[in-house]
Amino acid sequence: MKHIAKELDVSISTVSKALKNSEEISRDTKEKVQAFAKLYNYKPNNIAVSLKNKRTKNIGVIIPDIVHHFFTTVIRGIEKFANTKGYNVIVCLSDESFDKEVINMEMLANGSIDGFIMSLSSDTQLKNDYNHLKEVTEQGIPLVLFDRITNEVQCDKIIIDDQLGAYVATKKLLDEGRKKIALITTRDYLSVSKARTEGFLKAISDNGNSGVEKLILKMPSMGMDESLFVAFLDEHDIDAVLCVNEIFAISAMRYLKLKGKKIPEDVSCIGFTDGLLSKYANPSLTAIAQHGDEMGKMAAKMLIEKIESENEEETYITKILEPTLIERDSTVK
Repeated sequence: MKHIAKELDVSISTVSKALKNSEEISRDTKEKVQAFAKLYNYKPNNIAVSLKNKRTKNIGVIIPDIVHHFFTTVIRGIEKFANTKGYNVIVCLSDESFDKEVINMEMLANGSIDGFIMSLSSDTQLKNDYNHLKEVTEQGIPLVLFDRITNEVQCDKIIIDDQLGAYVATKKLLDEGRKKIALITTRDYLSVSKARTEGFLKAISDNGNSGVEKLILKMPSMGMDESLFVAFLDEHDIDAVLCVNEIFAISAMRYLKLKGKKIPEDVSCIGFTDGLLSKYANPSLTAIAQHGDEMGKMAAKMLIEKIESENEEETYITKILEPTLIERDSTVK
């Protein structure tokens, strides 16, 4: 219907009514639309029609992993809101794999769910292939992307301001007078890692650089490559480190302590996520809170509103949450 509307310069609503032979549409317009549909062998998509008319009251959620506390809090937020609206939540794990992400989407898009909430796998962002997402949205199945997103797909999105989070964290380290600041992150094909690297560099630049040595380790994936990690920390005598997630940050603190460094006296440490590891580490970790619970609630609200909307004219929004710096014992207070 979108394709026909674009080609004939009419609204999607007009196409829909013309294909249903509605008396509200002029005969000339109906004939044009129906002829175009016949020429290109367009037929109603049974899955999309069934989802439009018979809701399953199920939401499909696909996440990259369950190791990181952030994703578990997002799922909790999704469930809290969805359950209040009478929806069930089906959670699938892509395990950072493009192929598994595609399989999960195909499995759930057979009429099992009313819409998707998902965060892209690292493999999908590396391949830069989003055809499986486009196919789902073209079938009329609503999609909300969170955290790891792409601008290649038209859908609703919700993220935190990752650049601002890294900026605030780096500024905290600069304000302590730290001069050899390391960033331990992942490759820039991950949208969150790219934004956090930009925030890190911007904070140092806005500080006038003033003798600050910026040291960046880009790990190949979200997993821990201990040999790269250890070699980097052995090579550089740092006095502060910002990590893209709390697992990296806790690992950095552990290794630095093994080298005889005192935290935060010798080295200040900050990580993203603010999960259980951050709270119960020794010392407790200063962290950037990503507000996963709130993100999950908002993602569920956005999706359910789209599922239940009668408006056939599609509009999409991107919501950006503000991160929060939670100060603990791994930085100087």
